[in-house]
Amino acid sequence: MDKVGGNRNYGYGKQLAWAGKNALADHYGHGKFSTRASHTERWNQFVNYLKTEGIKDARQINQQTIEGYAIYLRDQVDNNEMKVAYAQNLLSTINVVMEAMRKDKALAIKPAQWVGHRSNVRTTVPATLERSKTDKPFLCLFQNSQERTLNVARLCRTFGLRFKEASLLNSKQALRQAERLGRINITEGTKGGRGKGAERWVPVNQHQIQVLKEAAQVQGNQTNLIPPDKSYIQWRDHAYYYWRTVNKDTGIKGFHDLRAAYACERYLELTGFPAPLVAGTRQASKALDTQARVILSQELGHNRLDVIAAYIGSSQ
Repeated sequence: MDKVGGNRNYGYGKQLAWAGKNALADHYGHGKFSTRASHTERWNQFVNYLKTEGIKDARQINQQTIEGYAIYLRDQVDNNEMKVAYAQNLLSTINVVMEAMRKDKALAIKPAQWVGHRSNVRTTVPATLERSKTDKPFLCLFQNSQERTLNVARLCRTFGLRFKEASLLNSKQALRQAERLGRINITEGTKGGRGKGAERWVPVNQHQIQVLKEAAQVQGNQTNLIPPDKSYIQWRDHAYYYWRTVNKDTGIKGFHDLRAAYACERYLELTGFPAPLVAGTRQASKALDTQARVILSQELGHNRLDVIAAYIGSSQ
């Protein structure tokens, strides 16, 4: 096709979404309508992400931009909001469209390397295991009037919640449970609707009660921390954007880092030994280690013990 719009978007149009569609048409010719449609739909999701990053021209996209998107998708995979296969497809589309636009493969990413499989054994210690690491991003969120994102992050770190679970938690109700029973039941936003008819109790201490009090105050008259003027998807994109913004230089890759930190910290409480991920090897007895994994599996909302290795390391 003849290129339009000058040099913007490598000459494929003034608007990113339209440029991607044109580049795909140029790349595939007159055939493969279904393939082009699938790539176009997935490219448009990347375009929405780019808008939150202030990017309006494909020429501004670099490797860091694509890797940032990969981390954004990986967080959704880790939080059970997206299938691994779909996340890989979203990244593959970027490879296809950028090659079509640039006429080279200089900007590319290996999907499986970035969004992988959730059951992989974790090998890196979560940055937020050291609680002081959250001081700077939490302060930045507060200073930028992002109290809801701040409290969701604190709930993830303090109770080991997924982003969606923390967002949908009724902190007022949870606070009443905590003060009366010494534990809270996580029912909203859980994997596969697991909370409906399934109990998932997480024990609380005084520090956790204080976190619930502050979240309840921000929640106000609502039933959760999602702003009343936003859908869940709009809220998720908003919160992820600010979380990425305040963590550019901290080593904290996503909300899931907070959940893994909780798991490692809780393992130490349950066994008296650091998590295998932290120690480099399992120091607790096999029986004690298994017992801790059973408890963590219930508290984190998983049905399989092998998944816990993705948080605390191998049991070998």
